[in-house]
Amino acid sequence: MATVLIPGSFDPIHLGHLDVITTAVELFGDVVVAVMHNPGKPSGLFPVEERVRLARASVADHPTVRVEPHVGLAVHAAVAAGADFIVKGLRTAADFEIEQQMAHNNLAINGVRTVYVPCNPALGHIASRFVREIAQYGGSIDHLVAPAVAVALADRFGRPPGAVT
Repeated sequence: MATVLIPGSFDPIHLGHLDVITTAVELFGDVVVAVMHNPGKPSGLFPVEERVRLARASVADHPTVRVEPHVGLAVHAAVAAGADFIVKGLRTAADFEIEQQMAHNNLAINGVRTVYVPCNPALGHIASRFVREIAQYGGSIDHLVAPAVAVALADRFGRPPGAVT
């Protein structure tokens, strides 16, 4: 079996992410989830340490998954983690165009290849930014995230988990 790295900001981790992680476990065995800060995005709702904690809680049923914070390029995190491949989930054709450019750069930087995993169609609509917005305005997100994440978002926005206003 191989070791793979799944990089992302995971702010917060959601069921679409977990689907890709589960698929990567089935295909490769050992998975490192790299919680990263993307300087191209706002600093985020949760600090990196909290995102790591929430991701660890969300993958607790996968003994071959470890969650680590990483700074810098995903390709450098892959090397540091001893990953054979980077795994990226794809929802749309637009995702592919962006990910393909990154994959070519990663390969050119140090030879780490990227493997794409299509998302489960039933989860393709989920994005962290939508989860944050729905939670902020009191919508139910229990069907979009793991329980620990729903609680953290409810705490952040001062609402009980699953509340709808």
